[in-house]
Amino acid sequence: MAKKLDKQKLREALKRKVRQIYEPVKPKVQMGFIHNNVDCIGCRACEMACKDKNGLPPGPRFRRVQYIEGGTFPKVYAYKVNMSCNHCAEPACLPTCPTGAIWKRPDNGVVDIDSSLCIGCRKCEAACPFGAPQFIPELNIVAKCNMCIDELEAGRKPYCVMACMMRVLDVGPIDEIDKGTYETKAYSEADKKNLVRRVKHMADPALTNPSIRFIAHEQGKVKA
Repeated sequence: MAKKLDKQKLREALKRKVRQIYEPVKPKVQMGFIHNNVDCIGCRACEMACKDKNGLPPGPRFRRVQYIEGGTFPKVYAYKVNMSCNHCAEPACLPTCPTGAIWKRPDNGVVDIDSSLCIGCRKCEAACPFGAPQFIPELNIVAKCNMCIDELEAGRKPYCVMACMMRVLDVGPIDEIDKGTYETKAYSEADKKNLVRRVKHMADPALTNPSIRFIAHEQGKVKA
């Protein structure tokens, strides 16, 4: 059975979409993630905290921990890459949404989805180069990380960050993270030389300008 949409809300969402596509949102502060690929132990506590916070059924994962292994004995290596929605400066998902359910918040740059307007067409899922939108068949909607916006607005950090026992995952203003001035346990002074926008097997950041940075493992660095 098709979901009944609020027509007035739909009209307003489509106007917002057109406005945001015509002139991309430049938020007051762009919040973003940083993940230390080297010190992450792959415990997946962030994944579990995220699923618990969002009440997700088996299958969809807003946050995904990837295990990367390689080499031959005795030179072997292993590291983890942890990603969710990257809250891009130029999100590919936003212009593909036919109902305007996706928008970018002007205060903190979080890319969010209004589930009451989502019709489950999955166009955003196909458009995202990072696999962030997740289809939830039980509800016939697409959902994703919204950086625990309720926690963020209350002055707290997202559940995934709070659950990280190694403190290798954090969130903060992306420009401060880039400059190395953001106070975080995710990197040390020595780590800053390994701060990168992209790791191996990740889509080119030039596509959407994602708001995520990594302390990259030596084997995960992308050669220029």
